[in-house]
Amino acid sequence: MSSSRPRPRRGAGVAGRDELVSRSLQSAEHCMRAQDFGTAYAHYLLVLSLAPELKDDVKETFQYTLFRWAEELDALSRTQDLLGCYEQALELFPDDEVICNSMGEHLFRMGFRDEAAGYFHKAVKLNPDFSDAKENFYRVANWLVERWHFIMLNDTKRNTIYHAAIQKAVSLGSKSVLDIGAGTGILSMFAKRAGAHAVYACELSKTMYELGCDVVAANGMEAGIKLLHMKSLDVEIPKHIPERVSLVVTETVDAGLFGEGIVESLIHAWEHLLLQPKTKGENGSCEKYGKVIPASAVIFGMAVECAEIRRHHRVGTKDIAGICLPTNVKFQGPACSVESEDAVEPYTTEKMGRVPGGYLALTECFEMMTVDFNNLQELKSLATRKPDKIEVPVIKEGVLDAVVAWFVLQLDNEHCLCTSPSEESCWEQAVYPVQDLTDYWVQPGDHVMMEVSCQDYYLRIQGISVFSSEHEMDVGKSFTKDKDLLSLGNEAELCSALANLQTSQPDAAEQTCVLESTEIALLNNIPYHEAFKKAMSRVLSSLAPEKLCQAMDTHCPDSEMSGGSGQSNPEPGASEPFYVLDVSEGFSVLPLIAGTLGQVKPYSSVDKDQHRITLDLISEANHFPKETLEFWLRHVEDESVLQRPKSDKLWSIIILDVIEPSGLIQQEIMEKAAISRCLLQSGGKIFPQYVLMFGLLVESQTLVEENAVQGTARTLGLNIAPFINQFRVPIRVFLDLSSLPCTPLSKPVELLRLDLMTPYLNTSHREVKVHICKSGQVTAIPFWYHMHLDDEIRLDTSSEGSHWKQAAVVLDEPIPVETGEELVLHVQHHKSNVSITVKH
Repeated sequence: MSSSRPRPRRGAGVAGRDELVSRSLQSAEHCMRAQDFGTAYAHYLLVLSLAPELKDDVKETFQYTLFRWAEELDALSRTQDLLGCYEQALELFPDDEVICNSMGEHLFRMGFRDEAAGYFHKAVKLNPDFSDAKENFYRVANWLVERWHFIMLNDTKRNTIYHAAIQKAVSLGSKSVLDIGAGTGILSMFAKRAGAHAVYACELSKTMYELGCDVVAANGMEAGIKLLHMKSLDVEIPKHIPERVSLVVTETVDAGLFGEGIVESLIHAWEHLLLQPKTKGENGSCEKYGKVIPASAVIFGMAVECAEIRRHHRVGTKDIAGICLPTNVKFQGPACSVESEDAVEPYTTEKMGRVPGGYLALTECFEMMTVDFNNLQELKSLATRKPDKIEVPVIKEGVLDAVVAWFVLQLDNEHCLCTSPSEESCWEQAVYPVQDLTDYWVQPGDHVMMEVSCQDYYLRIQGISVFSSEHEMDVGKSFTKDKDLLSLGNEAELCSALANLQTSQPDAAEQTCVLESTEIALLNNIPYHEAFKKAMSRVLSSLAPEKLCQAMDTHCPDSEMSGGSGQSNPEPGASEPFYVLDVSEGFSVLPLIAGTLGQVKPYSSVDKDQHRITLDLISEANHFPKETLEFWLRHVEDESVLQRPKSDKLWSIIILDVIEPSGLIQQEIMEKAAISRCLLQSGGKIFPQYVLMFGLLVESQTLVEENAVQGTARTLGLNIAPFINQFRVPIRVFLDLSSLPCTPLSKPVELLRLDLMTPYLNTSHREVKVHICKSGQVTAIPFWYHMHLDDEIRLDTSSEGSHWKQAAVVLDEPIPVETGEELVLHVQHHKSNVSITVKH
């Protein structure tokens, strides 16, 4: 029976499709003009599903629509819809590096760093020259695969000792093994190679788990090692492993021993995953009993004087370019603060053997604590037992800046690893900065006292104080010694000190301000603040000399900050003040310094409440008229900090943070500079006005080993390097050139100029010839900056006492050079990213 519906003529379907595609394209363009990106996106999806052949024609417009619609969805917190749009887009354009990179950026902002890394990595593979994706991948790779993985895998001594201890345990009968925190799987492979029958490995990081799977497979051991993507605390028998194991191997230890969770994981392992331990006098095969590698540890400590630690953890000045810091304001680093929400570890870490300026041991090395990892009861009591009180005699005169801790890891009765500062190893030491003493000076005869515990499964050293036999009192709580008052130097400083003492009445408002160590180092950087004061004064003088305070060079608070200086809140009929905006990252006193320069209305962009309270207290102590200092973010309605101060006013000075403390150029700084130029009054300036980037060629085995695993010899024949080296990052940050083990092969050369005031002077790329002055192998190009506040006043980010660190480009392969040769560097500047490559 024939159908009653008429059959369409051949070709009618194609014509109908073409009509629909044409109408949808018109509708999409109409919606784009109306900025209805959601509807435009839907129309483009229809077009591309009906007419895939139009992909190349509409690709750019489709991308733009997708990105604008994604921004709207992000603002509305419609996360699922946003991710759905990207998944649809990647089905249509699976090999589009721009969409992959954008997807990664959204995932990264949402906190899905593992997933973001996958998209950034794919974008770089699709287009190795796509600089945005490369920068994103490098940023996330540093977080996903931390640099210590490379350093540790290159430590042949550490690998050999672990290998020997595991081999011994397996040969004695420990044939079933669980590797906790497996990483690349190197310890698991040691166990398998030693003859273990069953090896299980758990790793929480998705990136490291996948990397471990690839490494194990490449070494032909995938059949003998079962990898689990989970925390060991979640491993269950028989769900994940069939039965209890006879050996647990782990290296979940940090510089403070306990910080990677070794105590919790071993308590759980003894209770749920390990066979019972062998008791004294028991005979029988090791296969019937449980044991842990490492078997035990001894923690050691030493009190030290170290100027580098001091300047990053203790504000050592009371006067910053004419601004007095009152005694009712106390600055602390996150590691020293009990109240800090940001504090995770109660210590910082340093490689003390390479700390700039070195250190002085004030005490002998002393034993702090021992722990037996094969004793369940001891592990369980660690977190609950009372702190041990330790008293150590001082052997050398000096300033007490920190207690440094390290440990000896006893793998078994024969093999051990030591993380001491005197040992050449991959380890850093845990540093506990000393704060809150009235007097930090110690001498032989004194005793340093402290309490040591394992609270919250962290090694804690608290209550550090000094007992002086000379005064028979705890100078941690005593009054300042007379010699300190006498050493202040001049009458003005003595007056200032006495004025500060008067402010420390019990009823005075006290404020503890928690700062990052780089922010404390910045407060201690007096040349930085003096340079800004001088440069700001010059700009304001050029704008209206009569408005400025005459007493520029005096440091007396009353003469410099009295109401007579004509600061803001002018009398009726007085001229408008100058407007100064500081958009530095973090805590900055530059707005207060600007406020000392006459009729100035300074604005600070600090965003933390405790920072605002602190600035208000400093302002009050320096007798600023009330409401002089404004907090700009309270006046800003959207996220754009760079706006006009008032509808009819422009800024006289805008201070931008151009260089990160890590040694890199701040993200999007050139875009911020472009906006800032539009907001300046005639004759106004951006600080810094321009930046020169300098670099030199060096040979440094240290940088090479910290950047990539060097072949198979370091990992005892195991093939790990090609897999983990995918995550190496060519730029090494937070370097200190003064203490970096390296040999300079050239003199410093200017690599780049970034001009924030006159952008037409900037070039996106340039070639720089570098003259070789010493034969060797170029392995890296360290770089730093001269920040020019004007043509005469500059700050060097590599100078002694700088709060900035330096960075370096580490080459993939060393380049042999001879004295007298020239090497050409290709320097590229894209947005705020700089790349340096050697042109052959």
